[in-house]
Amino acid sequence: NCISLEMGEQEQRYKTGPELGLKKLRADGVLLHPIQVTRKTFGYADYPEISFRLPFSTDTGNFRDSSSIECFIEGEDSVKGILFGMDGSQGTFRLFAPDFPDWIEDKGVGIKLAPDHYTSELMKSAIEGLSEHPAAFQLFQHIHGEAAFGANEPTPIELSFRNEGLNAHQKNAVLGMVQNTDLLLIHGPPGTGKTTTLLEGIAQLIQEGKRILVTAPSNAAVDNIAKGLVENGCKILRVGNSLKVDEVIFPFTSEGKMLHAKEHKEIKRLKIQAEEYRRMAMQYKRRFGKDEREQRSLLMREVKSIRKQIRDLRDYFDEKLVEQADVVLGTPVGLKNFLGDDAQYDVLVMDEAGQALEPLAWLVIPYAHTWILAGDPFQLPPTVLSSAAEQAGFAVSILEQAFKQCKNRFFLATQYRMRASIAGFSSAYFYEGALLTPPKQADVAVHITFFDTAGTGFEEQHGKDGFSLLNEGELDLVRKILIEEKIDTTAAAFISPYAGQIQLAKDALPNELRVSTIDSFQGQERATIVLSLVRSNPDSTIGFLKDYRRMNVALTRAKERLFVIGDSSTIGQDPFYAAFLVYMEAIGGYRSAWELMN
Repeated sequence: NCISLEMGEQEQRYKTGPELGLKKLRADGVLLHPIQVTRKTFGYADYPEISFRLPFSTDTGNFRDSSSIECFIEGEDSVKGILFGMDGSQGTFRLFAPDFPDWIEDKGVGIKLAPDHYTSELMKSAIEGLSEHPAAFQLFQHIHGEAAFGANEPTPIELSFRNEGLNAHQKNAVLGMVQNTDLLLIHGPPGTGKTTTLLEGIAQLIQEGKRILVTAPSNAAVDNIAKGLVENGCKILRVGNSLKVDEVIFPFTSEGKMLHAKEHKEIKRLKIQAEEYRRMAMQYKRRFGKDEREQRSLLMREVKSIRKQIRDLRDYFDEKLVEQADVVLGTPVGLKNFLGDDAQYDVLVMDEAGQALEPLAWLVIPYAHTWILAGDPFQLPPTVLSSAAEQAGFAVSILEQAFKQCKNRFFLATQYRMRASIAGFSSAYFYEGALLTPPKQADVAVHITFFDTAGTGFEEQHGKDGFSLLNEGELDLVRKILIEEKIDTTAAAFISPYAGQIQLAKDALPNELRVSTIDSFQGQERATIVLSLVRSNPDSTIGFLKDYRRMNVALTRAKERLFVIGDSSTIGQDPFYAAFLVYMEAIGGYRSAWELMN
């Protein structure tokens, strides 16, 4: 079972012990230690919530929104929780505990990633219970079957488009969304206006009286759609973790709407009461007699009871909100937690479906009887830690699986982000040359340059921790490029596939330059991108540069200028990079790193 294999790998990877220690966890990017607590509060559900900052720079790419974590200090039991998210060197998490641990503000507190048993169990139950949902079960059989199904043939109908700026491919996809009676796929390569298309389609479906669920594997992707719907004046409800949502969307969350509801006053009163009981219990904690222990236990039981009252009030309030909304949005786990088992909607729209583990999608597919999956199977796949699970197909996303048999598919063919030569290689390699660039994005200069470090001695090294890879020579070159090319660092980003290189770059490059792993940068763009490939060794070993989809993301983030730094003698033995080097020669974008060193 792939889910169990992945769970086992998480347990192995996040395990601490004398034989592993914090050094290895830090090197693997699964530990933040020490942290400085900046704020403590009891949140919306009356759980302890903690804001913190990191007093050091590090790559926090593995600490994604809604990650399971443990908060710890040496010599004490750790406390489980959930990370709301990281914003630069600051973050917020919730603890699953009745109160803050006594040591939370002591020196040496840290957080580490923990196995996500909760999501794993949800996914297992979803797969095991599929046969109880006839429409969803039939869809499962279709996309895992041998026969193709569906057809891309929307009937030409008169549709009054709200957004007159849509191109022909986008309009056709919207027609498909409106007429869809089963599964529809929208294939949106980088910069092709996938979100714009989805927003128009959802607006048209609302006009037809449809009730819609919108989901995506990340909170950022959900918020991206939510923001567009708010701007379009749609009645939405954003469910899930409201601490991390955009401030524009907060008024459309359960918590945001509660601020102006009559229930708010009652919940506030209950929370004050719970806080009073907690304060009294703390006094007993400082004395250790049997009577005191019993008294403390009674008080904490009262806190638990109040928490249930708050939850019941919220559930009743949330039921009313769901009835009033045209569109309910959340991650698959967020929707499952909020809607329970029996909710029914007309349409489910899943964005970034190319990054969604298939079992995660089956959490929410049974809520609807027609489905729209949008994304790009040639960009980053879902994150899977277990190589055994990956070999068994666990990293095949719901979109990639559906692509195998579903023919009701719409390709958005025009990209508006990049200059023609930046888009050219990806178009040829991944999209069979079908990705078009409009005339206004035509080249006016050299927009993409490959700096070849072959023969310079800029070899890859292992970081101080002995695990992560970095290349100091390439970073020296980056500094020279920034100066020679007069790059506006406020409109630029430095990206690399290796966390070790990112960690080094955060200290070595200008503060205003965005520095990020490729994985953390999917869906984003900058005027200028500098990409460091890091690998340089006599054996031509390229490690996970072998995942060409990651490179597709990296090569399609720049709007005006892209600089790629790499060692042709190391990467050129691989057919993908060999093709890239030929392309760079053909467009006059090849330069030797020696040119900048003399």
